Amino acid sequence: MKDIDLVIFDMAGTTVLDAGQVPEAFRIALQPHGIPVTDEALRAVRGASKREAIRRLVELHIPGNPAEMDQKAGQIFEAFRQHLAKSYAQGGVQPIPGAAQTFAWLRARGIKVVLNTGFDRSITDLLLQAIGWDHHAVDAVICGDDVPQGRPAPFLIFRAMEAAGVFNVRRVMNVGDTVLDLQAGFNAGAGENIAVLSGAHSREQLEKAPHTRLLASVAEIPALWSGGLG
Repeated sequence: MKDIDLVIFDMAGTTVLDAGQVPEAFRIALQPHGIPVTDEALRAVRGASKREAIRRLVELHIPGNPAEMDQKAGQIFEAFRQHLAKSYAQGGVQPIPGAAQTFAWLRARGIKVVLNTGFDRSITDLLLQAIGWDHHAVDAVICGDDVPQGRPAPFLIFRAMEAAGVFNVRRVMNVGDTVLDLQAGFNAGAGENIAVLSGAHSREQLEKAPHTRLLASVAEIPALWSGGLG
C-alpha cells in the first residue's frame, strides 16, 4: 500500500446501508410528472448529484424552455428531498458493518477521513444524525451543494482535499460503490480508486469502470496496509 494521507468515502451504498430509500424517493417524486422511473434509469444516476440527476431526467422527458425546466426540476427535487428526509428521520438508516471501525483505524494512524455525497446538506445532516456520526467520527463531510458540479466531475474530491488540508492527490484514496464514484476518482487523479460491492452497482459494472482495487466493503480497507488482500 502506497502512502495515503486522506481517504474519501461515498455515503449511501459505501458507508451507509442502501435499503432502497433513494430509489423510492426518486419514484415518488418523479412519477406524478409522468417521468418513467425504471431500475435501469435509476442505476444510471446513482452516485450523481441528486439535483443534477433530476434536472437531466426533466430535460429528457418534459419539454419546455430552460426556465420552465429549471422550475419543474426544482419542484421535483424538493419532493424528493422531503420524502427522503422523512424516511431517514424515521430511523431507517444503518451504517455498513465495519465502516465506523475503519474510520477509527485510519484516523488513529494519522490518515484523514472525509465523507462525500451527492445529497444536499440538509439531507446529509439528517442522515448523519440518524446514524450518530459527527466530527468525532470523520474529519469533514462534503455535500453535493458544496461544489459547482457533481460526479463524474472531480470537484467533490478536490473540496474534500481542501477541507482536510491535503495537497497531493496521489496520496488520496477514493472509495465508492458506483461507476460515477470511480469516474470522479479517476478524473481527480486519486492514487487509489477503490470500488466496493456493498451498494448500487454490480461487480460487472464496477470492473468496467476505472479502479485500482475491488473490495467487498469498506471493512476490508485496513487489511490493505497489512497486505492481507494482496
